[in-house]
Amino acid sequence: MTIHWCGTGLSAIPGLRRLIEAGHEVAVWNRTVEKARAAVGDLTDDIRPYSLEALTAALQPGDIAVSMLPADNHVLIARACLEKGAHFVSSSYIAPEMKDLDAAFRDKGLVSVNEVGLDPGIDHLMAHWLVADYRASKAYDGANVISFTSYCGGFPKVPNAFRYKFSWSPLGVLKALRSPSRSLRQFTELEVARPWDAISRYDAPLPVPESFEVYPNRDSMPFIQDYRFDPGWKLRDFVRGTIRLNGWSEAWKDIFAEIETLEGEAGEARLKEMSDQFWRDNAYEEGEADRVVLFVSLKAEKDGVPVYHKTYAMDAAGDARGTAMARLVSIPVSLAIEAVANREIPAGVHPAPHDLKLVNRWLDVVKGQAQYMAVVDHLG
Repeated sequence: MTIHWCGTGLSAIPGLRRLIEAGHEVAVWNRTVEKARAAVGDLTDDIRPYSLEALTAALQPGDIAVSMLPADNHVLIARACLEKGAHFVSSSYIAPEMKDLDAAFRDKGLVSVNEVGLDPGIDHLMAHWLVADYRASKAYDGANVISFTSYCGGFPKVPNAFRYKFSWSPLGVLKALRSPSRSLRQFTELEVARPWDAISRYDAPLPVPESFEVYPNRDSMPFIQDYRFDPGWKLRDFVRGTIRLNGWSEAWKDIFAEIETLEGEAGEARLKEMSDQFWRDNAYEEGEADRVVLFVSLKAEKDGVPVYHKTYAMDAAGDARGTAMARLVSIPVSLAIEAVANREIPAGVHPAPHDLKLVNRWLDVVKGQAQYMAVVDHLG
């Protein structure tokens, strides 16, 4: 069985190196062989120029193809896996086109596991842990009122005036800012056209208290079912969102105003121009430390009184092992690959596992990648 790891960008390296160092048979594919050689050439000589055709020709039954390439490559590689009898892994959200392959993967006894990076990924694991912990607690009651929030973000460890730096192309960040979101607030669905219309304050339960700016991201609603919430639970809040340094919305207000006006081909061209400028002005310096924070909270109330309230909190920074973002995206990917190889994930298209055996094992490994990670019990 060969692991075909496609893409050696900034967020791919720690997990890739972990697999090679553990003795797995890994073929490394990248569009630019020289970049891959600079990243892992000290560990392996099996570095190949990526093309879908070359990868498809190389795949053997039982192999695992890993896409750390841009998202529009994932379904193409997954289809190649189906053709050749191989499994598929990516850290990205499950696109509708990927979900449509579920029956084909099941029929062939193959696995496509996705959403196993940081967000989505570690946040899913924390959510599953909290839901299981709540169900097992004395406070559990199907009539309780439930509030759930999950906020994740990355930014410079030492804040800059822009309150943000880019570890990959800013174009994706800019496009995300133009996307609507859907969440649940005060028992009512909240649809927001632009993130900056729903920015609020979040007081993080860190050893040294700190506040951030947060806003809902994407469509939170499908995750109510994904996180195994009972259909009968009374949900007050359910929000998956992004976290930013205080002052971010002020630093970016002119960008928000311009994005709002961009339309058509000229708008897309201007977005690309803005992206290139941000990449020049606000990319991480060589060796500069980044910071990643993640807070997943579950609260249950009975007659207006909290009876269960815990937050899975994580604070990680770049260090000698690499950036926090790279470690926390790619290490979980490597764990998913090993789980697929060990037949611990069933056939079909799946997000991060909810099996508590895997959840606990993976979170134990993740804890070693963070400077702080703990479950905070707000009720003592």
